[in-house]
Amino acid sequence: MAASFRDRLRAGSPSLAAWCGISEPGIAGLLAREDFDAVVLDMQHGAIDFAATVRALPLIAAAGKPAVARIPVGEFATASRLLDAGASAVIAPMINTLEDARRFGSFMKYPPIGERSWGPHGALAVSGLQPGDYFLQGNGLTAAFAMIETAAALSIVDEILAEPGIDGVFVGPADLSIALFDGKRLDAEAPEVDRALDHVLARARAAGKLAAVYSATGERAAAMVRKGFDLVAVGSDTAMLRLGAQASLKTARG
Repeated sequence: MAASFRDRLRAGSPSLAAWCGISEPGIAGLLAREDFDAVVLDMQHGAIDFAATVRALPLIAAAGKPAVARIPVGEFATASRLLDAGASAVIAPMINTLEDARRFGSFMKYPPIGERSWGPHGALAVSGLQPGDYFLQGNGLTAAFAMIETAAALSIVDEILAEPGIDGVFVGPADLSIALFDGKRLDAEAPEVDRALDHVLARARAAGKLAAVYSATGERAAAMVRKGFDLVAVGSDTAMLRLGAQASLKTARG
């Protein structure tokens, strides 16, 4: 499963991911049964913690989908633990320096690229590989996404992409808009943000790396697919719950 997910991203076929922050693992498992290509578990801003994330991984895998996790800021060691548990990719927020990118990459890759230690208990079950084969193939099966969401990160995006332990970048448009407007405005769909998205996408393409982005709505996700992003996260579990409730109530009340 992990290999097909990575291969699909690299082949240029856009993948749409559900975004989950609710702490109940069954929610992620439920959304994995829908027509999403992947599921993202948000440990940074969501209520889902490490234990619940690990419980969600096999539910997502049982639906035949890859699981992606966003770790809290600076918790790079958690990235290795998530890969060991069976995550296919990890997103690290607030990668603002080359040292951030290097440290994150070091926890994501086995030697000689990084310093990930051995212990892929869940990953062996998910991949179906024998230990020796997983060790040899592991660096190519998992994806490390460094988030670009500040002016500092935007200014060194080429250097971040050049790091061997980094497979791609994940743009957070909301935080990026705050940075672009010097903290005076929040507008994830502003023209200035779109230009920054185009720049990051172009730099990822030039580096031969992956480009991913968050989109608050299906309409915005469609626009990101048209731009050419490899992985596009769509909305959130809480937003989908509210939209479903609103639609049902509207119908019920005529």
